[in-house]
Amino acid sequence: MPQIIIDGQRIEAAAGKTIIEAALDNGINIPHFCWHPALSVAGNCRMCLVNVGSIKRAADGSIEHDADGNVIVNYMPKMQIGCATPVADGMVVDTQSPKTESAQNAVMEFLLINHPLDCPICDEAGQCKLQEYSFEHSKGKSRFDEQKVHKPKRVELGPEIMFDGERCISCSRCIRFADEVAKQPAITFVQRGDKVTIENFPGTTFDSPYSMNVIDICPVGALTSKDFRFKTRVWEMSFNDSICTGCSRGCNTKVGVRDNTIMRIEPRTNMHVNEYWMCDHGRLTQYDFVNENRISEPMIRNSSGQLVNADWNDAYAKAAELLRGIKHQEIMVIGSSRSTNEDNYLLAKFAKSVLKTNNIDFVRHFNEEFGDSFLRTRDMSPNAHGAMEVGIAHHAHQGTSIDHLADKISQGFIKAVYVMDEDIAQIPNIAAVLEKVQVLIVHAHNINATAQKAHVVFASSTYAESEGTFTNVNKRVQHFTPAVVTKENERYMGMKMSRWDKFGAFNDRWTQGERRNSRMSWRIVQGVANAMNAQWHFKDSESVFEEMTHHVDGMKGMSYELLDEYGGMIMGRAGSPEVKTVVYESHYFKPQVS
Repeated sequence: MPQIIIDGQRIEAAAGKTIIEAALDNGINIPHFCWHPALSVAGNCRMCLVNVGSIKRAADGSIEHDADGNVIVNYMPKMQIGCATPVADGMVVDTQSPKTESAQNAVMEFLLINHPLDCPICDEAGQCKLQEYSFEHSKGKSRFDEQKVHKPKRVELGPEIMFDGERCISCSRCIRFADEVAKQPAITFVQRGDKVTIENFPGTTFDSPYSMNVIDICPVGALTSKDFRFKTRVWEMSFNDSICTGCSRGCNTKVGVRDNTIMRIEPRTNMHVNEYWMCDHGRLTQYDFVNENRISEPMIRNSSGQLVNADWNDAYAKAAELLRGIKHQEIMVIGSSRSTNEDNYLLAKFAKSVLKTNNIDFVRHFNEEFGDSFLRTRDMSPNAHGAMEVGIAHHAHQGTSIDHLADKISQGFIKAVYVMDEDIAQIPNIAAVLEKVQVLIVHAHNINATAQKAHVVFASSTYAESEGTFTNVNKRVQHFTPAVVTKENERYMGMKMSRWDKFGAFNDRWTQGERRNSRMSWRIVQGVANAMNAQWHFKDSESVFEEMTHHVDGMKGMSYELLDEYGGMIMGRAGSPEVKTVVYESHYFKPQVS
């Protein structure tokens, strides 16, 4: 394995690696705009210019030193770009000398000549690579007095992407992504010199299901999201790690929140799951139901048939009272592939040990047209595998399945239905008979047809307000934490909120976001179970998960700490996790919550 020296540090680098890759693997950052580890090398920006040489040796092979005793290095006459120069044994690389610094200053001055001063209105401001490098690798002033070149602005490259030609630095990341990753070569450079810009090929539009990833990898504000444009500034938001719930891939995400409202969702690097990417569906459809149409309090149907807000303890007691009046095998329990492993585990335990029923199942959400050969799967729920592993599954000849529920209700064999986070009234044959059940208890995030028919409605927290785990299509268990504040998690969320939400005054318009009185579904199940004399004492999601690791074979040896450390773990392989990978962050100055 070649050994090289970067800024005096001797490191080992795999043969075939470039200088910038070897540096990244060893925690050394070389400035760059156009390079990305998942894309081909373009060498457009020249920001990664470094001094490259080798140690000078005498005829006998001994190392030569100067008069001061320093090792003499013979550097190449011209600087080399780190993104395209492969490492070689004995190579010496300098990234910090005055010569390198001068080159970086020159590149930055060149890039800024025609760049507009749009920072006050640009969505990228606060996480912009050009801003970062202007601060770190630039002289801070310009010698350019002439008129800047003007180019087209507000150009639609696709249904979700807006392009600003004046901000573009021609790094070609978007062109290479469209061609190499999205497999839709719809974007290209046109013109030359300072007139160069980006356009769609005639008669095409960039409408790939993964098109919005070009917004994340664009190092400047040239590509922006139509969905997010001008909503807020990045420093006004908190960014918390989460998991996409749009399908069973389990793409790792960051959730941007301001005013206790999700403003956007973007991918988070996990080389074992989604690498650097996520689909547009996951970005655009997985937050409206968190922000809108919410059930914010538990509700009980009163004597006049109206659902009214209730205290949590009263709702638990009412649910317990209704369930006690039904025979064990007349109760159907429905879990959810959209709920966490912790939620489903306690629900299965509740069904089997408290209600003593074998009628337990969950709704599948398959869409054959949605899946593809990249990230999207046909299972449009995040945790079907986990629900089955922790006990939410119908077994042949044991109890009632979801497929036979409507018939069992019609025949009078099922008289009570306990539903966790599923709108079963969307299933036509169940909706037709749901009025016949004597007891309907529902956990729900949003007002839906099932909740409107219920006798007791528990306000359950969404994934964005919960801590727990999902098990993805490859049986990888992944841990996530809340991003949105509820009354239940408010103390825990204090250090995870944005500065604006945390320190705003009562009359600031950005501190008016609702703190909903919702609870994680496992905690609701525990409340009902204890109202039926179960005497459970789980204090948090982690304590539920710890019990799971003793009772679910595939989870033995796992912990939240290990799941976070390794980016998730495959079921049954906690003892031999995958090798940790280097996490590449394109925009590392993004505001943090601390």
